[in-house]
Amino acid sequence: MASALDQFRVLIAPGLHNSGPGHWQSRWQLHNPAFERVRQEDWAQPDLDRWAGRIDHHRRHGRDGRPVLIVAHSFGALASVHSVARDPAGVAGVLLVAPADPDKFGVAQRLPLQALAVPSIVVGSRNDPWMTLEKATSWAQRWGSVLVDAGALGHINAESNLGDWPQGLETLYFLAEKAQNKKAVAYDFCV
Repeated sequence: MASALDQFRVLIAPGLHNSGPGHWQSRWQLHNPAFERVRQEDWAQPDLDRWAGRIDHHRRHGRDGRPVLIVAHSFGALASVHSVARDPAGVAGVLLVAPADPDKFGVAQRLPLQALAVPSIVVGSRNDPWMTLEKATSWAQRWGSVLVDAGALGHINAESNLGDWPQGLETLYFLAEKAQNKKAVAYDFCV
């Protein structure tokens, strides 16, 4: 059975310290071996340019030429936004789960204040210690992202005990459909 995700490469962009085996990102990758993971040189040092550079590298040197959907978490979400804002080529959409507060890392001024050039979804939690839902809402508005209020899920990580996090996977499918529709509209416009 064909899936909306079949049209895309899915690129996993973890946050600080990578995503361990109990993290939903790792579980998704286990169940979907075609999903690719960004490998940072130093998972303990959140460096916006270096992390975005690694995302750029993975975007350009993937397994095939399909457009990319980036599934990012925490600081990986900030690096993904930075990467896409610099050059959206080849990216069909971004799922930004529990983005870290850019002010905590001193990078707020380096992130775009306007809508991203690709469809995006920000998933925020009401009790995330790394970014309040109010701030997540503000950043989602700046980036032109759909905001999903996931309820009280902490930092939406392994400690949140989400297992395979089916609601998140449904959100990824929604993003894939949104990206397909945007591609179809762009194609119809160009014809």
